[in-house]
Amino acid sequence: MAQPDKRRRILDAAVQVFAQFGFYNSKVSQVAKEAGVADGTIYLYFKNKDDILIQVFVDSIDEILRRQEDALADIVDPIERLSTFARVHFDSVAESRALAEVITVELRQSSKFMRNTDLKPFGRYLAMIAHIVEEGQAHGAFSSRLNPRLAARAFFGAIDELALEWAMGRRQSSLSDACEQTVDLFLSGLVTRPHAN
Repeated sequence: MAQPDKRRRILDAAVQVFAQFGFYNSKVSQVAKEAGVADGTIYLYFKNKDDILIQVFVDSIDEILRRQEDALADIVDPIERLSTFARVHFDSVAESRALAEVITVELRQSSKFMRNTDLKPFGRYLAMIAHIVEEGQAHGAFSSRLNPRLAARAFFGAIDELALEWAMGRRQSSLSDACEQTVDLFLSGLVTRPHAN
């Protein structure tokens, strides 16, 4: 079996190093050692440690986007689409606790990431949620009072926070239960309605 390319090895190594030592305390030399490459090789692919972290995020979101597109391709019902979106997100998170920790915790340690306005894959990810909301509004399934963009941000914020809880080992329930409850919260809300059982 062919070894993964050096860029991929470096990113995979960075995930392990950042998860173990924390982004702030990690050194590029540790990533190089974990990847089995010379320190200088890192700079052939990345500008600095922040750039490595951002690329971990971008590559991860690209992969999850691909999975979302595949999973949603044949689903028409907007409620089922939103449920599927959450399930695919949580399934992807569950594949690697180290990656989940880096994505949900360590990214927030990078001031460059927090200021970056050119994270196009993340914008596409939010746009995918907003589109599901818009479809639901068009079909009369979701309230027309909702701003799709704000709803997308709120929905992502909820699933991201639950992914953070899971990554940090503070979970109170399984990811599948978290998925179901998150979708139910957004679809049904907290208020008991007169016609509810």
